[in-house]
Amino acid sequence: EADKWFKFWQKERISWYEALGMKRKSLRFREHEVTERAHYAVTAFDIEYNFPWGWGELEGIANRSDFDLKVHNLSYKDEETGEEFVPYVVEPSVGIERSAFAFLLDSYDEEGEGSKKRVVLKLHPRLAPYKVAVFPLVANKPNLVKKARGIYDSLKGEFPVAWDDRGNIGKRYFAQDEIGTPWCVTVDYQTLEDGTVTVRDRDTTKQDRVVIDDLIPYFSSKL
Repeated sequence: EADKWFKFWQKERISWYEALGMKRKSLRFREHEVTERAHYAVTAFDIEYNFPWGWGELEGIANRSDFDLKVHNLSYKDEETGEEFVPYVVEPSVGIERSAFAFLLDSYDEEGEGSKKRVVLKLHPRLAPYKVAVFPLVANKPNLVKKARGIYDSLKGEFPVAWDDRGNIGKRYFAQDEIGTPWCVTVDYQTLEDGTVTVRDRDTTKQDRVVIDDLIPYFSSKL
């Protein structure tokens, strides 16, 4: 039973990283040598990440046998069979700082060259500090700014949202790409006519027109 659950947690933990966008090729299992393991451990593996300087531990998973619960005299009695036993402990051990660092490294990307170079932090939307950024097309048109502010206010009650009205629209897009914001909403002159906005995708740079009232369900479905 302990071996079955140990394999379950190996699969569960590697799947967690993949579900949040980490590339499978960046991860591997490494079994501990007998000399590395604690005296009470039946087996132990590290999940390793391929850091720029080479493979290194991301988290550990250990079958700690019944050592921990024996120390505290914590046995379990099966109510159906009456059997009493001390369970084994399978322990995944992960640190938030090392994992966060690995996600940042795995998400970093550079596209193009020279003046056309684009730095993109392709974080999974669940991990992105801001889910959406809202811009008026230009900052010196009060009607556009007011409309954009209204959209910003409506979205920030649902998601972490950034506001930016500095410089040209291209530079604003690139600035959000660098910090990993998945989507940018731009309020332009067409918005004033038909109530739609431009939604730009960080990874593909593809732009869609979306009705303002549909923005919350549109983003919610992607998170």
